[in-house]
Amino acid sequence: MPMYHDGNRELQALFGSTALADRLVERLRRSEFTDDDKAFIESLDCFFLATATPIGQPDCSFKGGPPGFIRVLEPDLLIWPDYDGNGMFKSLGNIAVNPSVGLLFIRMGETPKRLRANGRAIVSLDDPLKTDFPGAQAIIRFTPVDIFPNCPRYIPDPAAAKPSPYIPKQDTPPVEPRWKSMDMFSDVVPPRKA
Repeated sequence: MPMYHDGNRELQALFGSTALADRLVERLRRSEFTDDDKAFIESLDCFFLATATPIGQPDCSFKGGPPGFIRVLEPDLLIWPDYDGNGMFKSLGNIAVNPSVGLLFIRMGETPKRLRANGRAIVSLDDPLKTDFPGAQAIIRFTPVDIFPNCPRYIPDPAAAKPSPYIPKQDTPPVEPRWKSMDMFSDVVPPRKA
């Protein structure tokens, strides 16, 4: 399945980023979690989950727990527990009727990092792994289709109470992220539009 649809391609063409978008897929996109992905994901105490209804109405949810509550069991299998919530079952209900989901993993602070994973999920109510997670109502099993890192430049450092230095400021030239000058991308980064 291609990573980009017509809407993505039209905007890439408009902003001159088609070559960059293609290079990012060529160099960074994968369909299995790496050992580095596993270590990063399992170190986190939260992530964001995007689901959608059968007719495509989106829903985004924060999921939290102790570090290690999200586990990469195999390169193509990630799990997390569903804990007691508000009883609406928006995320799980959406997964039950539309298994396409998006996961966003973020580390804030001095060394920010961001990883996205899109794929398919199922809700497992009688999963034997529930015993590993006290209080879990279900286990969600996720199979990735597209895994890719995202530039972390806009991630704040809450502990330092400092916003990201990359946030645009009036009358100040923008700070460019290091990755734009890396050999693998520098030849396809489009010029900044005023």
